[in-house]
Amino acid sequence: MKSVAIAILNWNGENLLKRFLKEVVDNSPEANVYLIDNASTDESVNYVKKHNPRVNILLLDKNYGYAGGYNRGIASLKEDIICLLNNDVLVKPNWLPPILDHFEKHLQTAIAQPHIMDLNQPDKFEYAGAAGGFIDRLGYPYCRGRLFNELEENKGQYDKDEKIFWASGACFFIRNEVFKSLKGFDEDFFAHMEEIDLCWRAFNKNLDVFSLYKSKVFHLGAGTLRPSPSKVYLNFRNSLYLLLKNLPEKKGVRIFERLLWDGVAVFYFIVKINFSNAFAIIRAHYSFYINYSKINRKRSKNKKNIYYGTKSHLPFSYFFLKKKKI
Repeated sequence: MKSVAIAILNWNGENLLKRFLKEVVDNSPEANVYLIDNASTDESVNYVKKHNPRVNILLLDKNYGYAGGYNRGIASLKEDIICLLNNDVLVKPNWLPPILDHFEKHLQTAIAQPHIMDLNQPDKFEYAGAAGGFIDRLGYPYCRGRLFNELEENKGQYDKDEKIFWASGACFFIRNEVFKSLKGFDEDFFAHMEEIDLCWRAFNKNLDVFSLYKSKVFHLGAGTLRPSPSKVYLNFRNSLYLLLKNLPEKKGVRIFERLLWDGVAVFYFIVKINFSNAFAIIRAHYSFYINYSKINRKRSKNKKNIYYGTKSHLPFSYFFLKKKKI
């Protein structure tokens, strides 16, 4: 059996660690558990030292965000499989064996996730990953079990191990050698969508990403960065970064279409008298323009797989045609 590390990134998450860390330690006997601390200013580290001495603590000198924090923490890990686990995820007994068994038997699988359920509504899939992620032709992410803000009830409709396009950063398994060969996350993303970028780069190397239904975890959601203009800014900016870096063809056309749809979103927020979110999208576009050359230089010159998006124009079908499921 391959060795496995559970790496939990933390920033001022003492209350979440009190709520969820013990179950991770108790229910993961197969794994070494690590806390990667992004220079917390609360009592997170002292709490873990006192109450969970089995947890290995890796201290960072400042908050590097999700991407930078994990890059620095994972650099020192030697285990074969790394699980990147949010500090607001509840795990239950025997959640690891189905995933480790899959990695043992499927050497082409580089990345995987369990089904991610809503902690507050356990019969429903959770927003951040659900039963596995995809993107449409303009880079809008969606999941089996989640389309925009519409969450499906779990009725066994996705009870099959399935190849997907991206795995959720809330509970993200990756072979250590693959993470390091891909040079980890792109730190210009800071937080949000960096896992989709990493999965897209793995996809272009013909590596597989899987959603594994026999393992389920329960995600609280928004434990670190709650819904806010900052989150809107990162999501809209990083989505444009994602497209610029990875689109295989018609880069200019696709990005122009996406910018137009973002304009519709600005108009929507203005109509809703939500000026802070509207301004966040405008800031995201400004950041994209001034960083265009830097991000464009990261485009791989290697041939990219064409068939990255399985749907077209999801915003139109969801908001105008009222189609709430894929």
